Amino acid sequence: MERPECDGQRERPDEETIMSSLHGEETVIPDACTHQLFEEQVNRTPDAAAVTCGDLSLSYRELNSKANQLANHLRGLGVGPEALIGICLPRTPELVVSLLAVWKAGGAYVPMDAAYPQERLAFMATDSDALVLITNEHLRQRFPSLAGRLLPVDSAWPEIEQQPASNPGLPARPGNLAYVMYTSGSSGKPKGVMIVHRGLVNYIVWAANAYGMKSGMSSPVHSSISFDLTVTSLYPALICGGTAELLPEHVGAQQLLELLRRDRLPRLVKITPAHLELLNRQLAPEDVADTARTFVIGGENLPAESLALWREHAPGTRLINEYGPTETAVGCCVHEIGSGDASAGSVPIGGPIANTQLHVLDGNLRPVPPGKIGELYIGGAGVARGYLNLPDLTDRSFLPDTFSGESGARMYKTGDLARCRADGVLEYMGRMDNQVKVRGYRIELGEIEQALAAHPDVQACVVLAREDTPSMKQLVAYVTARRGRSPEAAALRDFLGACLPEYMVPAKFVFVDVFPLTPNGKVDRKALPAPVHQFVASPGNVASEPRTDTERQVSAIWRELLGIGEIGLDDDVFDLGADSLMAVMAITGLQEAFKVDVRLKNLFEAPTIAGQAKVIDQLGWIGQLHAGEAGEREEIEL
Repeated sequence: MERPECDGQRERPDEETIMSSLHGEETVIPDACTHQLFEEQVNRTPDAAAVTCGDLSLSYRELNSKANQLANHLRGLGVGPEALIGICLPRTPELVVSLLAVWKAGGAYVPMDAAYPQERLAFMATDSDALVLITNEHLRQRFPSLAGRLLPVDSAWPEIEQQPASNPGLPARPGNLAYVMYTSGSSGKPKGVMIVHRGLVNYIVWAANAYGMKSGMSSPVHSSISFDLTVTSLYPALICGGTAELLPEHVGAQQLLELLRRDRLPRLVKITPAHLELLNRQLAPEDVADTARTFVIGGENLPAESLALWREHAPGTRLINEYGPTETAVGCCVHEIGSGDASAGSVPIGGPIANTQLHVLDGNLRPVPPGKIGELYIGGAGVARGYLNLPDLTDRSFLPDTFSGESGARMYKTGDLARCRADGVLEYMGRMDNQVKVRGYRIELGEIEQALAAHPDVQACVVLAREDTPSMKQLVAYVTARRGRSPEAAALRDFLGACLPEYMVPAKFVFVDVFPLTPNGKVDRKALPAPVHQFVASPGNVASEPRTDTERQVSAIWRELLGIGEIGLDDDVFDLGADSLMAVMAITGLQEAFKVDVRLKNLFEAPTIAGQAKVIDQLGWIGQLHAGEAGEREEIEL
């Protein structure tokens, strides 16, 4: 099957073209689904490594055979076109087997992150009415009400592997659903975005060509299955003979850092600006050259300042800013950073990918002139079918595309503000509503506010995304308490953690008597104060300040990362605003300071200064005990 060549280069449009729309190159979209492109690659490179995970590896032939066996089993369970199949598995080869198998059986998958609260997983399973939910024995307890529909692939595999290993045929067509991915919803409930195969194939084929994915290249898969960043990391590699390197959840960000430090392999790496900031802080200038062939950076606004290290010390690394909401099949607009780009301010989002049209419109859906700000609308192959079970929201968000000339064509109303420069390059100018991006995740602040307002001690609340420390954006909740109540941050955090994923739980809580108001009586969000940590000694604990050199150094590392003056020995650093990316930064500091092999799980299991100091002392003691012995240092289990 011939694939279109998409190098991302466009002729400079004239002003009239800019005012009407920006058109990506028109190419022929393969009349196939992604798994068929994968099957073609199996025939070309059957023995090449398709998926690796630590010491585990599956060749293209092995991955295809296992996916076929599971697909044939699913067909026997009634799976066919438009059937929705939940998938809740860790990042292991079984996950990739399951994703491909659902497509080969004709169905569409609903990715479910096992780290999500049980309440949210239950909503997704119920809302999607999943015919089957693929999981494993360890995770099946997360779905107590779906016992009859669960398929634990580990325990069921002896039965599954009796199925034929041949390709099961072509039950799905390009117009059928490929996946339903849930995103944060302003109504207080997540909403499922319905992506069809044709739009997904358009993006994957374009990305493989434009980003230079070739046979023998690798791509680390380090993000959640429920985050469409994973689509870029996984599928372009699998249709080109590359290798998808699966990084386990508990070490994802840390292992990505170690991988880039250690192995100088040709890689396509998809990351968020938050991931990039992590690499900036942890990699020395002499370490960045040849770290990756291509960095695709997406998920939120990209500051040009964060690219300085790479532009100076890794000139051979391609740096590409990719923009695109989940509703338009991952990415629809790109800008590759060149020598002439500015070194400060926001990086442009560029221009449309193949078979995509972008329109900057005013409130009457008329194109605005170059240099004027309007709302960005997206048309073309990647536009989703709509939102699952939400026809009214679908009608408000997916409008008839009057610019297309194609009957039935629709364009997606993004809610993003943009302007088109005179050279035809788009610039992102912010949001029209309270939707934000934090660590690449799209978050509706209203969903958090509704969940928090349900706590019996909360009278009113407002949630903001603040960036009081450069490149360290965090969610902050402002709360007024009901009369006679005194809610605590830890209790509110636990309450939200029971219904919201970790990335939506505010890092900090600020309690106020009243909210500042604007002249028209609305909450003045700009006047809300920055959070200030108040050190409080633990009750009855006279030794609340560091007592040993280890505790003092651990405390110093965390104070710098959190930007606060004091931390008690028993303070939970994650209660003070730390997240998983910040924990990776802490690990590097701890390893350099103490010369011990501290790991990410150590910090999660011992989140206090006292606890981490104890782990480090134990690791140091074991290191001295086994000094000179061969083998890897033992990892302490708390």
